[in-house]
Amino acid sequence: MLIRYFGAAKAASGMEEETLDLSGATLQSLLELLAGRHPTASAGAPPLKSVISRSTFLVNGFAARDRAVPLQPQDTVDILPPFAGG
Repeated sequence: MLIRYFGAAKAASGMEEETLDLSGATLQSLLELLAGRHPTASAGAPPLKSVISRSTFLVNGFAARDRAVPLQPQDTVDILPPFAGG
């Protein structure tokens, strides 16, 4: 499974993307796993758990609002924190 981090999620995880070998996961269990894998962030960045709590998610390019959605090993999950700008 490919996980792609954007904005504050990228800063919190310290990476743009990572690949995990998961089966039988839901979006919720994946997010819990990721928060545990990246408990601390670089200086000035909030922890990933905090970023996840206010993020939206795409699974294979489609919005995933239900965190109980089952995931497949070949899925791509994007973590999209709120973006600031003008």
